[in-house]
Amino acid sequence: MNDEFELWDLKVEVVGDPREMVCSHVPGEFFEVKGENLVFSGGQSFSMYALSAILPLLPAKQRMTHAHDWMTTDAEIACPDPYCKARFRITRTGKTTFRHSETTVVPLTAGDDD
Repeated sequence: MNDEFELWDLKVEVVGDPREMVCSHVPGEFFEVKGENLVFSGGQSFSMYALSAILPLLPAKQRMTHAHDWMTTDAEIACPDPYCKARFRITRTGKTTFRHSETTVVPLTAGDDD
C-alpha cells in the first residue's frame, strides 16, 4: 500500500513599512516550515505574540487545497497588535513527500489510500 503524502514547505516573512510597526518586527526576517519543524536561521528572532496568531494557519497552509480556496489565495496575516502595521507573508516554496509509516504508529487500513 502506498502511504506517501505531500506537504507544502512554507516561508513566513515579515513585510511592511518599518516606520509603521510598533513591535520588534524586522522586514525581511523569516522562518521556514519543513514538515512539523519551524526553521530559524542566522539568529533571527520572531515575536511569540505574532507566532501565536500565525501557528494555527500553518498546518492548513501546508495541505493541498483547491485553487478557489481562500487558504490557497490569501497569503498575508496581520500582526495581532492593532496598532502595528506589520504583516506576515506565508509563501509555499516547494513540496516534501512524507510516509504515513514514518510519521505515526497508527496503521493504515484497506481503503485508506483513496
